[in-house]
Amino acid sequence: MLRTSVALSARGYGLLRYAPTNLLLNAIRTRHGLKWGIPATLLGVPYLYAAAICTTIINDGGSGWLYLLVLVFVWNAFKFLWIGPVSLIQLISVRAAERRKRQPVPSSR
Repeated sequence: MLRTSVALSARGYGLLRYAPTNLLLNAIRTRHGLKWGIPATLLGVPYLYAAAICTTIINDGGSGWLYLLVLVFVWNAFKFLWIGPVSLIQLISVRAAERRKRQPVPSSR
């Protein structure tokens, strides 16, 4: 049973690697994309709104399969809320490294 679970997980990862949110997050993690981390955090808001709409539909007698959509929407919202601070920290460290690299080396006479 564990072997089957691991095999399904590996196949699922291969498919989820090309999901639109994962592609966007991978683009943000590049050096040129780090500046878009904070604006991308705002993309978490529509996902939370969609989760709230699905929850309202469920509470009003909607289908139970909408819980899966709520899970996906909340997961994607957390991914986008997480990328903002992380990309900011990475951008600061990359710019500090670039600044250290540009500074002239003091000569020792």
